[in-house]
Amino acid sequence: MTKTTLLAALVGSTCLANAALSQELNALVWCDHTDASFVAPFEEEFGVTVNLKEYEGTGAALSLIETSQPGDWDVLVVDGIDVPRVVAAGILGPLNTDELPYDTLFPELVMEENHVIDGVTYAISEKYGYNTVSFNSEVFTAEDMADMTRLWSGDFAGQLAVYDYYLPVMGMIAVGLGMDTATLSMDDLPAIEEALLALKDSASSVGEVVSSQTAIATGEVDILVGGGEWVTAGLTADLPNLDWIIPEQGAVRWSQSIGVFADSAQPDLAQEFVKYVLSPEGQAALATSSCYWAMPANAAAADVLTDDQKRALRWDDQASYLARALLYPAPDAELDAAMQDVWTRFLAR
Repeated sequence: MTKTTLLAALVGSTCLANAALSQELNALVWCDHTDASFVAPFEEEFGVTVNLKEYEGTGAALSLIETSQPGDWDVLVVDGIDVPRVVAAGILGPLNTDELPYDTLFPELVMEENHVIDGVTYAISEKYGYNTVSFNSEVFTAEDMADMTRLWSGDFAGQLAVYDYYLPVMGMIAVGLGMDTATLSMDDLPAIEEALLALKDSASSVGEVVSSQTAIATGEVDILVGGGEWVTAGLTADLPNLDWIIPEQGAVRWSQSIGVFADSAQPDLAQEFVKYVLSPEGQAALATSSCYWAMPANAAAADVLTDDQKRALRWDDQASYLARALLYPAPDAELDAAMQDVWTRFLAR
């Protein structure tokens, strides 16, 4: 290499480093991504700042995106079942799948039916878990929780809270009634609404993530409908009485996916962030986030998580749990509107 070539290379390298140091990555995420310790390794490696905007519910994300300018956002975390919806809206761009760890993903989390559209991959699973029943084992046994229909029978009146998200809770009720969440129709709604309103009659509160966790952790209630490992796993060390179960009828499985905005101003850096999140280290940190714990999509995280962490997440039980859980309902626009109307009546009851 000549002196001139070497000088040019050094100048170019310096310019790239300085550009990286001035870069910011803007991500629209769920609360489990907001731990400073989670993004710090990526920021340090690339010399960038990651700006995280937390939201809850895909509708809220869409509203934020609609009021944003093109290029404002780089990375999106979204409910796995909603990926086709956001792709249809032109929000997500293609991912470079060659750089992603598909060979170590749990097979059920590949979810090609959601992530691949017309042969193009737009998102990848990053974390998953179950909306089911959390309970205080000092008050109730697993046998008490085994039949999901008891939740709306009146047997636990005043002793339960409900997670405030219509899709998983209505999906749970559908499973409890022997329905398939993948084939729900308008004809199923009357039976679901009847059970849902009966559930509300027994509930002392309905709340979002933090208030739901708080209600059962403080003993305000002894059962959380819509709970699961995302509620109890991170509290096990201090509150070993908190437990969760998949009832005999089954449960619903949630999964969150990550992708790059189609109009990202820096898609290469955004792709690097996706790679970091799916790395064993990123997955372990995400799985044990302070907001909520849940299973990483990449099984390679087992090499980073401690035995106690894997035990709290019930790592060894996942094959059985995955086989018994159905995905969230993915209603079309008409059914979704009708389900939200039912949920509004539930909240108002």
